[in-house]
Amino acid sequence: MSIIIAGERSGVGKTTVTLTLLASLRRRDRLVQSFKVGPDYIDPMFHQHVTGRPCRNLDPVLTSETYVQQCFARHSQMTEYSLVEGVMGLFDGISSLVISPTLREGEAPMSFANDKGQITDFASTAHIARLLDLPVVLVIDCSRLSGSVAAIAHGYQSFDPRIKIDGVVLNRVGSDRHLSLLKDALKPLQLPILGVLRRQDNITIPDRHLGLVPTAELPELNALIDRLADLGDTCFDWQNLLPLLKSQPLPHPPNPPHSPSSIRIAVARDRAFNFYYQDNLDLLQQLGAELVFWSPLEAAAIPNDVQGMYFGGGFPEVFAQQLAENTSVRDGVKTAILQGMPAIAECGGLMYLCEQIIDFEGKSWAMTGVLPTSAVMGARLTLGYRRAVALQDNLLVKAGTTVHGHEFHRSHLTLTPTQPLFETSRYDCDENMGCEGWGFPANVHASYVHLHWGRSVEIPQQFLKECRTYG
Repeated sequence: MSIIIAGERSGVGKTTVTLTLLASLRRRDRLVQSFKVGPDYIDPMFHQHVTGRPCRNLDPVLTSETYVQQCFARHSQMTEYSLVEGVMGLFDGISSLVISPTLREGEAPMSFANDKGQITDFASTAHIARLLDLPVVLVIDCSRLSGSVAAIAHGYQSFDPRIKIDGVVLNRVGSDRHLSLLKDALKPLQLPILGVLRRQDNITIPDRHLGLVPTAELPELNALIDRLADLGDTCFDWQNLLPLLKSQPLPHPPNPPHSPSSIRIAVARDRAFNFYYQDNLDLLQQLGAELVFWSPLEAAAIPNDVQGMYFGGGFPEVFAQQLAENTSVRDGVKTAILQGMPAIAECGGLMYLCEQIIDFEGKSWAMTGVLPTSAVMGARLTLGYRRAVALQDNLLVKAGTTVHGHEFHRSHLTLTPTQPLFETSRYDCDENMGCEGWGFPANVHASYVHLHWGRSVEIPQQFLKECRTYG
């Protein structure tokens, strides 16, 4: 069955509720597979820290509706329980063109469409619930309401009859009296209360300019997870929750066979670089790559006998001084790339290939110098899905190819390339977002746009082809 943990809006405590459930399940020695709706990297890190299993992103923009269904079917069957954490509020999505707006009489669309023929909740938690035919558990922030909780719950329960809400979790409840008022208000709805979380002063996950601080930077994380497990043992109605979480067999395509490993790819993974979709890493391995994880922060040199490099996103600006001081690695990366080694660099990785990073305090730190530009941190947040059309043949795609990705950063470059990789626009409209991405040297693909390769296996295939040629 599985369930989706959804919120009535952002900030209601979806991640806390999800981690509390996962921590308590793991304390009971239950194997559980988690999923996260949307493009986020950091929440899945917390899921994986608790479960010991990679969290999978479910995002029909970056992949496709079919891929979302296949991904969930494949991985949910590998464990006894599975759980999906939603994104934003239950019905918060983006506008997307309706492929086939004409419906037969009595037929319901998969998503709501406006009078312009646009789906208005595409990629929302509700959209994923419909795609996977999963019930929803709605998290409600009760810190500033009592009787009004019933109106909120009723509205979400009745808004889309195709969504089945199996219960609610009441978060930030202040007292026994407060809880009594909430229960009395909800009683006429006959909507089960599956959990009650009191206001917690000792459970806080720190955040900064791009969201939560990643797990690798939290030395007290295990103690926090233990507190969440303690909370989960007592705050949930486990008798009614466990049957909902139980995975069930679903038809799914077989796991792709792994090709024999014939090529080694150096994947930067440490506190500075840790934004990777697990499915991308899996695809590289399935296509015959051996992944060599290493740390540009702490290594003495780049790994030996590798034929390609992959720098994911992350927070190089936070660790800019340490990256700058590791001159042997900086020089080694630059030398390898200038000698023709193929390299993918997304967002934080792009910043590392620049001449320097200028941090929030205006301090300048030398980077590899592969790209003749600098990354400058600022207050402006660039955020959103992108439709990107390749302007030239490059390391990953041919000219004219359209890919869908996601941007999320607070830096900008001092110099833009004369021959950029992509012309980008917002996913949900034709608003031009400009040209971006470095494909010079020709063996480099450096871009702010994060890509999930789930529906574009030709991207890692092309990368590995170039790596084999180099090797």
